[in-house]
Amino acid sequence: MLHVTPQDLRTTRERTAEPYDFRRPTSLAREQSRMLELAFETFARAWGTQMTARVRVLSHATCHRVVMQSYDEYSASLPSTTAMVLCTIGDTDAKAVVQFPASDALGWVHHMLGGHAGESFPERTFTPIELALVRRIMDDSLEDLQYALGALLVAPIAVDGVQYNSQFAQAAPTTELMIIAEFALTVGERETRATVALPAASLLPRLGSGLGAASTANARSLVEAQVQTVPVEVSLRLAEAPIRPGVVLGLAVGDVIPLPHPEHRPLQLSVNGEVLADAAVGTSGSRRALVVVSMKESPR
Repeated sequence: MLHVTPQDLRTTRERTAEPYDFRRPTSLAREQSRMLELAFETFARAWGTQMTARVRVLSHATCHRVVMQSYDEYSASLPSTTAMVLCTIGDTDAKAVVQFPASDALGWVHHMLGGHAGESFPERTFTPIELALVRRIMDDSLEDLQYALGALLVAPIAVDGVQYNSQFAQAAPTTELMIIAEFALTVGERETRATVALPAASLLPRLGSGLGAASTANARSLVEAQVQTVPVEVSLRLAEAPIRPGVVLGLAVGDVIPLPHPEHRPLQLSVNGEVLADAAVGTSGSRRALVVVSMKESPR
């Protein structure tokens, strides 16, 4: 006897599926994601405080999500024209990236020099004075980032240069895996999207052993085991009765529609619309249940 509780139904509705890229089976384990999220949330709080002190306008930052992508995927998600602060990490060839719109950075400089809020700026390269002020902000931000990551990032991180075209800024090889943190950075009344990308090779060795490409030797058994835990919709239904649209449009309270389902025949047990078995209605304690009386053969 199959017993489906209301709690099972609520759990089924609340669960959501995320797309999985089989071309890139490497992903962060849940524990690793949580460690990184906590670290970047700490950085977000410090970043907002630091921006308030530097720009002299109330600021705060919020970390929205942390993902791992190849550098090619990351750069493709950025606007074609934007400010990308490239940063060296110890002796590694791949560089970290702190990205934000150049127009917003010009607004920060405007505030630092005593300007008023409300002015807008175009996306353009920085002048030498503007670049010096932005680098000063970034130096403080990188100190906060290294403090927030703690033991996860032991190599020193420093500003190397600024690029303004996401397609030409080769911070890392296209296939290099990067840890990307997305932030909502609010300075005064203006909110902008900012990202921080760090080479995964600089962080993963200290995140534990939960990461790695899964072996494909037992892929079939792993998929079958996972499929068995996926919740599905189970329903009982009568045999279908074909009727004309005119009958449907003329339905009223009290109308009777005869169904081609004999009284002695069991109901159809279906999963996501596919009939799998015949079942009769029964009880389990104080609840309704169903009893499977026969299985339907499905061609493979």
